[in-house]
Amino acid sequence: MKKYTSLSEIQALIDQKKLVLPDLLDHYFTQIENHINLNAFNEVFFDSAKKQAQEVQQKVNNGTAGKLAGMVIGIKDNILYKDHATTASSKMLEGFVSPYSSTVVERLIAEDAIIIGRLNCDEFAMGGSNETSYYGPVRNAANTEMVAGGSSGGSAVAVQADLCLSALGTDTGGSVRQPAAFCGCFGFKPTYGRISRYGVIAYASSFDQVGTLTSSVTDAALLMEVLAGADAYDSTVSTLPVPAYTAKLDDQGKKKIAVLKETLESEGLDPDIKSSILAAIEEFKAQGHTVDYVSFDLLEYLVPAYYVLTAAEASSNLSRYDGVHYGYRNLQAENLNNLYKKSRAEGFGDEVKRRIMLGTFVLSAGYYDAYYQKAQRVRRMIRDKVEELFQSYDVLLSPVAPTPAFKIGDNIQDPLVMYLADIYTVLASLSGIPAIAVPLGNNSSGLPLSLQLMAKHFEEDVLLSIAKSFSTPKRL
Repeated sequence: MKKYTSLSEIQALIDQKKLVLPDLLDHYFTQIENHINLNAFNEVFFDSAKKQAQEVQQKVNNGTAGKLAGMVIGIKDNILYKDHATTASSKMLEGFVSPYSSTVVERLIAEDAIIIGRLNCDEFAMGGSNETSYYGPVRNAANTEMVAGGSSGGSAVAVQADLCLSALGTDTGGSVRQPAAFCGCFGFKPTYGRISRYGVIAYASSFDQVGTLTSSVTDAALLMEVLAGADAYDSTVSTLPVPAYTAKLDDQGKKKIAVLKETLESEGLDPDIKSSILAAIEEFKAQGHTVDYVSFDLLEYLVPAYYVLTAAEASSNLSRYDGVHYGYRNLQAENLNNLYKKSRAEGFGDEVKRRIMLGTFVLSAGYYDAYYQKAQRVRRMIRDKVEELFQSYDVLLSPVAPTPAFKIGDNIQDPLVMYLADIYTVLASLSGIPAIAVPLGNNSSGLPLSLQLMAKHFEEDVLLSIAKSFSTPKRL
């Protein structure tokens, strides 16, 4: 069976009676088994997915199937699915079974998507390489010695290696876009608050956003139509109407694109990524878009502000995992204080503990004003600067990551190197705007390259339409 790159291909074959969903699901099960070395899945939902496939196929036969019928999708292992395990790839939640489903899962099922399994990720979504997972690193299908990116690395590789048609991830500072860039698929982060976070394990609540990983922009737009919108269980979700994103995909209006010039002038930017982005810029011009180079002089403040704020929020959100309220519990502790210490020390991995301690420090007496409040002011400055640019431009353009996928083990021992790799993605996260990673083909080593497009708050339709109209430049 060929690799399908869009739901429309699958649905056309279903309509022609050339494909049935149980057979399609078996294809993906075989793919997962053949690529078990990639370590993309923490668990495959064999039983529930088979049951779904049979039920949805019956709906197809009756003419009552939802708009996602035929979509086999994986979910990141921090998204709750009732009666299924959810661990956030952490020992802390080993054996936890979700008592309810997240809003995004309920909406997928309501439109007859088939959920095939939970996907590996960095522990509690904290990491940029999918090496902090309790279940081991995810391997890049383009070169298994390379990282998949993180934290939604399993989601990206599952789409890359044809283990499912599409996947959900979460994006706090680039955790959908960066692995998508490393794996050559479309990674879409909508505006903060566009999709409900109810039932999604929290990392940094003012940043976290569910996003999609797909092989086509059309599928990303379709998923947005299903997932976006108000939710009574999440007071932070926007109540704005959800546009018909798929109907707007062919909007051929010419856009004004601002290239953030400091991002391309950085000495740390890989030459292949730079040359492929420059070629893409010429293609945008050829399509009739206006492209200008603009300065963004706050680039050096992005990563420090992001890590101060997200660590602070992580310290608060993860305080509940103490062996008493939730999570792994040390059974040899001699007293309550010892129970807390041992349970958290043994249940969390090194990176999660590092961020909890950093967050606790910046929130502590004597340092709150110096770090946390200052970072909040910087965040406001960054958002103001972004909004100023959007007064003149429709879309911002930058790289997604400074390098293609790097070798497993190369950077994980140096947190500073890992954190600086987020320099281009955290801008959209700090300002809450939508952003998409768009594939640019591969370099001479066969590793995927990508560019990032960002748009105004709640203008996902603009972002999706320009991404769809863009033709991928020739591979290097």
